[in-house]
Amino acid sequence: MVKKVKNEVVREEALGLLQDDNFFGEFLKDVERSGLVGEERNAILLYIAAISALLSHPINVIVKGLSSAGKNFLVTRVLRLIPEEATREITSSSAQAWVYGDTAFQHKIVYLQERNDSAGAIHPVRLLISEATLREFEKFLTEKGVSVLPDITRPLVESFKIWRLAGIKRRKYARGGAGLVLDVAILHRALAFGVENEMIVRNPVRMEGRPGENPERGAEPFTGAELSRLREHAGEDLPAFLLLRWTGFRGSDAVSMSWKEVHLDQKEIERVTQKRKKKVVVPIQVELLFALEAEYASRKPQASDRVLLNPSTGKPLTRPRLYHRMLALGKRAGVLNAHPHRFRDTLAVDMLLRGGSPYDVAKILGDTIETVERHYTPFVKELRDRVRLLLDNGSGLESLPVAGNLEKPVTPLSHSPKPN
Repeated sequence: MVKKVKNEVVREEALGLLQDDNFFGEFLKDVERSGLVGEERNAILLYIAAISALLSHPINVIVKGLSSAGKNFLVTRVLRLIPEEATREITSSSAQAWVYGDTAFQHKIVYLQERNDSAGAIHPVRLLISEATLREFEKFLTEKGVSVLPDITRPLVESFKIWRLAGIKRRKYARGGAGLVLDVAILHRALAFGVENEMIVRNPVRMEGRPGENPERGAEPFTGAELSRLREHAGEDLPAFLLLRWTGFRGSDAVSMSWKEVHLDQKEIERVTQKRKKKVVVPIQVELLFALEAEYASRKPQASDRVLLNPSTGKPLTRPRLYHRMLALGKRAGVLNAHPHRFRDTLAVDMLLRGGSPYDVAKILGDTIETVERHYTPFVKELRDRVRLLLDNGSGLESLPVAGNLEKPVTPLSHSPKPN
């Protein structure tokens, strides 16, 4: 009876704390009392990820930092506020331990302190993180009545790809089914484990490229005519159109850019990109400069205010809303698939066509030279046409006159005549 009353009291206290508007404030006080200072945001993110273990699709986190920067201290300070029975802390393990061990991980917080390739633990961890893909594959196998590993053949896997792609495309933000590449890579690695342990003879999964890449598509720049129609129909979306057109920013950078990053006096935009964490300094093109100056004079914003606002609400534009507004603009202008990233492709190709080097493009976009050369140079028809013009212009090595002195034999230095 006493235990039941005690549990009810604890439950009431817990519910009161959860309903407190200052819940995270109290959480940060406890974290600070444990000795962690200056990591408020990371602590909150880790705590949210930790309690998501109770959900069917938990959040996974990788804590990265320099050696001795306090990564483990940060995690352990947060885990101190989690019941001990809800966590599984692992300092080292073998690959087989993840597969054959009797430890239950469902709805538990698994804390793997260090990546240890020599111990062989890295790929089972990835399988654990990628369990959603494996669950989908299990669902497909159940529908097909397949329950034995040797029955997973290449034709069956190809059928799974079609089935999985159809499922991905039904999502709201399917992005053309690009996620299939990652699913196939995960499945390939899972079945590679079976090959390594002689469960199957060969891997039935044929890779579809590297996750995040689409070598068949390449860049998709707008044509000059398409840009003209987009500009003509931009209307209240003109600020977003011009910012994307003349900076090549990804959608995440465009919507998060604040006025403190816009230096109208120097005619430059300076920011650190969200994806690669690279500092870029973009000269403001004249058309964009006029638009930004007019916007600044009209709004008189604070330095921390966002540059792009949603014309419908007057609030900062979000990335999904930017995506939909650009698609809607494309529809008004008769331009298919006018998503924000095509403006990035357009600026890159435009710079190359104007004589810029891959280095110039990489510096402006915050990309690597290798990415620019791989993504833009080989796949853009305009660049191939430019090379064709260079080769067909009638001048080159064979059109040069032969210099007479080039036909004279050159005396080797070792046999030069001695001076008199």
